[in-house]
Amino acid sequence: MRRHPDRRHAGQERWLVSYADFITLLFAFFVVLYAASKADQKKQMQVSESINAAFRSLGVFGDAKRRPGTASGANGIDKPVLPMNIVMGEDVLSPARVQDDLGKIRREMEQLLSNQVAQHTVSIQMGRDGLVISLREAGFFSSGSATPTPETLPTLRLIAEELGRAPYDLRIEGHTDNIPIHTAEFDSNWELSSARATRIARLFLDLKAMPPERLSAAGYAEFHPVASNDTAEGRAQNRRVDLVVLPRTKIDLSAPTSSNPSGPWRKITDDN
Repeated sequence: MRRHPDRRHAGQERWLVSYADFITLLFAFFVVLYAASKADQKKQMQVSESINAAFRSLGVFGDAKRRPGTASGANGIDKPVLPMNIVMGEDVLSPARVQDDLGKIRREMEQLLSNQVAQHTVSIQMGRDGLVISLREAGFFSSGSATPTPETLPTLRLIAEELGRAPYDLRIEGHTDNIPIHTAEFDSNWELSSARATRIARLFLDLKAMPPERLSAAGYAEFHPVASNDTAEGRAQNRRVDLVVLPRTKIDLSAPTSSNPSGPWRKITDDN
């Protein structure tokens, strides 16, 4: 009598085939993820350029006048800038990367403007919005004038070229003290503060240190003081033009952190 194989036993083993297929697919999935994480950076840049070119041809984004990763200096020569991630036409950096980049810019500006800081005509500090480079009236403008003095132009040119290398926007802010002004040129502190910010912005544009879309100018009159207007020294500190380097990542750069209770940045003042 012929014995038939145990069909019930064979059916119990069939789950191993499905399990083996699942493990194989899972392994292939992780191999693809690993390969994607190790993709060549040059190829990624080529993909980014292709995407940007496609969007520009459709009229979605403006035509880029510079290659990714470069910025034109005052002499028209392309200069390397800090690398950035390109996501749908926007320059997006993580908060940690922003802090690192602005820290590097701060240290470079400290070296570049060491004489001006020592002479109390420039102060550098981290504010809520970004890195703030304050140009005091006494060092850059005549009283009641919105035109920078001729001897300050080399310093302004150095600042423009240095900030032009960074992939960040720049907001130029004019500020005054609370003493009213009324001259043939300016009816109030609003006009004076706005004119000073605009003149500096125009100077940076004329130097071609950075593209116009990265620049903005604003006048705040006496309503954003950094010191008391009750003393002559305080009023002198309030008469200033602030160059604010603005990261596009929304983060309070002046807020304390668990690792640094006093804040992530060392404040650079006249006392340093």
